[in-house]
Amino acid sequence: MRICMLGTAGYHPNERRHTSCYMLPSAGFVLDAGTGFFRVRELLQTPRLHIFLSHVHLDHIVGLTFLLDVLWQKPVEKVVVHGLAEHLDIVRGQLFGSLLFPVEFRYHTSTVSPSFEVEGVRVQTRQLDHGTPCVGYRFDWPDCSLAYITDTRCSLDYADFVRGVDLLIHECNFPDEHREVAQHTGHSVTSDVLRLAQTAGVGRLCLTHVNPLLDGDDPVGLRGLSSAGARTVVAADGMEIDFG
Repeated sequence: MRICMLGTAGYHPNERRHTSCYMLPSAGFVLDAGTGFFRVRELLQTPRLHIFLSHVHLDHIVGLTFLLDVLWQKPVEKVVVHGLAEHLDIVRGQLFGSLLFPVEFRYHTSTVSPSFEVEGVRVQTRQLDHGTPCVGYRFDWPDCSLAYITDTRCSLDYADFVRGVDLLIHECNFPDEHREVAQHTGHSVTSDVLRLAQTAGVGRLCLTHVNPLLDGDDPVGLRGLSSAGARTVVAADGMEIDFG
C-alpha cells in the first residue's frame, strides 16, 4: 500500500508545503482536505473517492471546495465525505453554504462511528485532545495497517489504538522547546510522539503537520533525540511511503 503526502503543513501553507492532505490512490482514500487537496486530481484511480475528516479547522477542509476542478472530466462516480456528525453539518451548511460556495454539485456524507467498514477496509476512530472535537483514524487491510493522528496533545492514552500499525502518521507541530505553546493550542511535541511510537510498537513513524514558521532543515527538532530511529521520517510534500 502506498500513501502520498499532498499537504504536510499545519495552519497555513508556505513556499514548501500545503496544508493537511494525504492520499492512498489505490484505495481511493484521502485523509483530510487542506490546501494540498488540489493534488488529488492527478492521482485518481478509483470510481469512488472517500475523504476522511479529522476535524473542521480550515487547514483540514478548505480543499473540499476544490472538488469541482479535482473531479473535472475524471471518471469518479461517487464522493463520500466521512466525519463526525457536527463536522458534516459544518461542511454542508457553512463551507458549501450559498454565500461561500453557490455552485451545487453532488456528494455524499457518512457519519463515522468507533468501528465501521469502507470498501472492505476496517476503519476505527478515536476522539483526540485538540480542544475541539477531533478524531484519529486507524485503517486495517488484510496485509497492512495505518493510523492517522493529527491535531492533538500527544498521549499514551491512545497507544493501544495505534498499537502495531505498519505506519503511524502523527502530527508534530512543535519541537520540544515549544511545549508550552503546543499544550495551549492542542498540539504535539516531538519527544512525546516518539515515545508513543515506541510504546505502541509501530513499524514506521511519519511526523507531519509541520509548523510553517519553523520549516528549516530540522523543523521538528529530531537531531539530538536518541529515540529518533531510522524508521522515523518527517513528511514533505511529494513524499510517497510504501507500507505493509
